[in-house]
Amino acid sequence: MGIVVLRQDGKTDEWKRALRNFAPEVPVYSAEEPHPKAEIEMALVWKHPKGSLSEYPNLKCIASSGAGVDFIFKDTQAPLHLPITRVVDPILAKDMAEHVIATVFAHLKNVNTYKLQQFDQTWKSRTYLRMKEVTIGILGLGELGAFTATELSAIGFKVQGWSRSQKKITSVTTFNGPDQLDLFLGSTDVLVCLLPLTPNTQGILNKKIFEKLPKNAFLINVARGGHLNDDDLLEALDSGHLSGAALDVFHTEPLPGPHPFWQHPKVHMSPHCASVSDTESVVPQIIANYKRLKTGKALENEISKTQGY
Repeated sequence: MGIVVLRQDGKTDEWKRALRNFAPEVPVYSAEEPHPKAEIEMALVWKHPKGSLSEYPNLKCIASSGAGVDFIFKDTQAPLHLPITRVVDPILAKDMAEHVIATVFAHLKNVNTYKLQQFDQTWKSRTYLRMKEVTIGILGLGELGAFTATELSAIGFKVQGWSRSQKKITSVTTFNGPDQLDLFLGSTDVLVCLLPLTPNTQGILNKKIFEKLPKNAFLINVARGGHLNDDDLLEALDSGHLSGAALDVFHTEPLPGPHPFWQHPKVHMSPHCASVSDTESVVPQIIANYKRLKTGKALENEISKTQGY
């Protein structure tokens, strides 16, 4: 019996080594090396090659090594009847909150604009915003969204959040359901998307949403590229309705060279690095779930198939 690591980002050996160091008694294999496929019970995956999961006839669990699982559902050959787990990790949440906080301040204090002016040798001061003048709206109040909202509130921001179902978070004004979405958007100056990507949220960042935000609102997408309608964002930026956007995730990664985001002065990009799973922090929960699997116990952080997260 054992675990196979399936990923395509060059980090397979790093994860295999971390798993083996933490639990030497557990057989761990890379998909690239010879291994007994019939003995594999758990697949630890991150954007694995499509179809690769179907090669393991006795697989009992698919474990995402990150907070997201949308890529698993995109694999039409994956054995989706099996339990699927995701990572819930305080370090992952803290990293996300820090990235969002840095991005918000860069927007408020014109940091990105001044960097562009430097390239043009333009010396021009601009009006900046203060914390008390803006309301941060978190779209999605799951583990990452709720923690980010709390961290923003703790440093003095006015924070509100929207979720599908009702949530209560200390010092954060919460909205829920379709009937309260417009009210949430209408008072949001900086919109941060931290929704899971599901069929219901695919393309949710679109023209209808943007039009309901106040003029000069700013967008931060650190969830998934599939949430965003790229053309609608470009239209909202070019019309002047949105003041800018900070994007960490894209439909295709790396972003293709011809894409207009590369050269757009109001689009600020980072290469899907807002929050990256740390092996030392995540591996213990992977091994704990593997042992639960072996003993027939309920798995931790198992997702809902109907909700997709």
